[in-house]
Amino acid sequence: MPIRLATRAVIVHENRLLLVNAFPGDESDLWCAPGGGAEPGASLPDNLVREVHEETGLTIAVGPPCLVNEFHNPDDGFHQVDLFFRCTIRDGRLRADWQDPEAVVHRRRFFTREEMTGIRFKPDSLPHVAFGRGFGYDPLEVLVQP
Repeated sequence: MPIRLATRAVIVHENRLLLVNAFPGDESDLWCAPGGGAEPGASLPDNLVREVHEETGLTIAVGPPCLVNEFHNPDDGFHQVDLFFRCTIRDGRLRADWQDPEAVVHRRRFFTREEMTGIRFKPDSLPHVAFGRGFGYDPLEVLVQP
């Protein structure tokens, strides 16, 4: 099975990080940065702009990479590498009535660093990278179950 490549946005707005939950209803409490699988023939930033808009309704500007995370599922061989980019909001706002056209993301919200201590999220280094200025690498980890 080939390695899947995905892009993710680190969007800190008014000292809060945007996270999404891609599980319907209350199926899971796991949050992550918005983004998704890269499509062939489009640049990584173009893929990320598309994914973030689909999931949040926001238009973003993509900045430099800031984190690489990879995970796998040893049961079926699934392996994904996520490339995180620092991004800023160019247009739009979060709306309660926004519908992800692919029906993947069901909740989206901004979290302060303090609020992140009370939620489950991946990857583990996300707050450090988001609220700091460094570059991070989270080595291969086992896929977290919802």
